[in-house]
Amino acid sequence: MYTKEQSPKWKGRINVNERFTIVLKVSVLLAASFVAVGVLIPDQLEALFLLLQSFMFQTFGWYFQLIATLFFIFAVYLAFSKYGRIRLGKPDEKPEFSRGTWFSMLFSAGIGIGLFFFGVSEPIGHFSAPPSGEGGTAADAVGGVTYTWLHWGLHAWAIYALVALALALQQFRYKAPGLMSATLTPLFPNHMKGGWGHTVDIVSVFATIFGVSASLGLGAQQINSGLQFLFGVPYNFFVQLLIMAVITMIFIVSATTGIHRGIKYLSTINISLSAAFLLFIVFTGPTLFLLNMFASSLSHYAATFIPMGLRMSPVDAQEAEWTQIWTVFYWAWWISWTPFVSMFIARVSRGRSIREFISGVILAPSLVTFFWFAMVGGTGIHMELYDGVDVSSQPLETALFTVLQELPLSLLVSVVAMFIVVIFFVTSADSATFVLGIQSTGGKLNPPPTIKVMWGIIFVSATSILLAIGGLDAFQTAIVVLALPLSIIIILMCFGIMKTLRGEEDYL
Repeated sequence: MYTKEQSPKWKGRINVNERFTIVLKVSVLLAASFVAVGVLIPDQLEALFLLLQSFMFQTFGWYFQLIATLFFIFAVYLAFSKYGRIRLGKPDEKPEFSRGTWFSMLFSAGIGIGLFFFGVSEPIGHFSAPPSGEGGTAADAVGGVTYTWLHWGLHAWAIYALVALALALQQFRYKAPGLMSATLTPLFPNHMKGGWGHTVDIVSVFATIFGVSASLGLGAQQINSGLQFLFGVPYNFFVQLLIMAVITMIFIVSATTGIHRGIKYLSTINISLSAAFLLFIVFTGPTLFLLNMFASSLSHYAATFIPMGLRMSPVDAQEAEWTQIWTVFYWAWWISWTPFVSMFIARVSRGRSIREFISGVILAPSLVTFFWFAMVGGTGIHMELYDGVDVSSQPLETALFTVLQELPLSLLVSVVAMFIVVIFFVTSADSATFVLGIQSTGGKLNPPPTIKVMWGIIFVSATSILLAIGGLDAFQTAIVVLALPLSIIIILMCFGIMKTLRGEEDYL
């Protein structure tokens, strides 16, 4: 740990009031401008970003495959190295939250909502349309689950873990502000206090706004689809706007109560309900088939997750297209989400050792994710293979409800699933306002409720406008395009982590 003389003098390097003014004003202006363009010329905007995305994936697909694997290897190295003993805080500091609460919070803010939306649809999609072959056969069942694990497992959480580690080290060990730019100060001590630092933070805010806005919009559409599937509620913008209004009111109440109450309690409730939902699937579905699926998928994943994570298929057009559409897209998606998810993970991880932190952030969510997709997705695959239920042709929004309809207590369980989805959205929105508050107030770990509410209203309003004019696809594509500059920032963060940890060697 730095001595008092060596410790970075953050207040002298970063003018908190200046950073608040510049980052907040420029970010809001950019967001408003983007929404305005989305309202005026949504088709042209979407076409532009689709072109950029296609160029990026075709030209830099190899790059995303390589860095995703290298990030995972680097994270494992840090966990098992001598630096694993270093604590994210003072040497004798205790964790701020219990392990159970910590896990619930990082999972709810990370990919908890995706487990419900993609739990059936992605495994069944890879089963029916694998990277090679026609698909839809018994031989494709394990691959349907394994390919999903590739996209949602160790690689994804390793990316989150490294960015969160860089943030937590600077925040809790060296009293730096909770800003993405602060993680680069070990490398560029004289540049992060000016324009370059502002640029890093503005890119981070921009990615957070549009990542959460796109997910909220899709969530409103998917909840609307569930209501239509179950109760015949019309699928239209006005119903989605009502859903957005209800979610907004809930998360604004939660946001004003602080991280130790609103997010903490909602996350714990959601994880408990999700566990009960998963157990229901296991015991009412084809239990033995699902357990065999889990074991077989583990074997296949362990043998192939590194080769799959590096595959680009230069001579197989079908496989190459699949890899770009799925694997490369996911790596870009997770990278684009790091300013939001990793900053929140860092905030709730104070007091943990690097070894415990990396193990918890990578292994625990990955194992739960593996079991979830094997059980929920495996049920859908079993129904299509042996029960004659057409699951693979269902839209993303209704695939889960199609499966639940074939199980006991289908209406009750479907309503519970929709309730869990709503609470996941609340925790995601609440976490996002918290992170945006940190980024736009000079890195304050407990931003004022008024700032959080303001950000909540901004991205909900932006989402509502784009829902009205059908411009959500442009949002999604835009944040994926942001992954390229963000990936360079993350690489620099890794060098910053090593430089920082080497300065700790005298204290190991």
